[in-house]
Amino acid sequence: MTKIDLTKAAYIFDGLTDKNLPDDVVAIINSLLITENLYLSATREITTKLETLNDEFKHAKDRNPIHQIKARVKTPTSIINKLSRLGFDLSVESARENLTDTAGVRVICSYIDDIYLIADLLTSQDDIKVIRRSDYIKNPKPNGYRSLHLIVTVPVFLSESTELVKIEVQIRTIAMDFWASLEHDLSYKLIEGKTDNLTRELKECADIISNIDLRMQSLYNVTIPPKSSDKK
Repeated sequence: MTKIDLTKAAYIFDGLTDKNLPDDVVAIINSLLITENLYLSATREITTKLETLNDEFKHAKDRNPIHQIKARVKTPTSIINKLSRLGFDLSVESARENLTDTAGVRVICSYIDDIYLIADLLTSQDDIKVIRRSDYIKNPKPNGYRSLHLIVTVPVFLSESTELVKIEVQIRTIAMDFWASLEHDLSYKLIEGKTDNLTRELKECADIISNIDLRMQSLYNVTIPPKSSDKK
């Protein structure tokens, strides 16, 4: 049986070892481990761009539109499980072609307007190509979920080539992230699934939080000095 280099990979196998995996799956995982660095590099590229924008605002405008940046890359076993669940071939090529969330960056902003500001500034950069934009703020999901999702490609410069890597960027407010995190936690802990009553409660909480977001945006707008043209 093909062996996995556990010194490099054990921390991401979620309890699995090469002893309970077939040879073809082990080979795929080893290939995905090589590709993992590509996705990690892509998250660093996006994160650096966002940090640069945030630093510029801090020094030029004395504020930070970005509250927090989180990045993650799916583990090889998670990628394989998703490919299998969706009925795609189990290969690195299939993962890069069919999955758009292998690498992800989550951007947490204080205010709603900052979400669109950061999204526009990021996607206007010459080396960023937008594949898909899903606005779940203006059009929330039925369960109340709100966030702005961008699927983009970013170039990763290697020693002998340049790779365009797909990455998912989620941009949301602190309040939106609060609800999404707790909703995910509750859903994970409920063995028998969410009841209709709990679903309604979560939706109502999402609506309340959305209203608070709008009120906080209005309060912030009051603090913004009027432009010179507005004074006339």
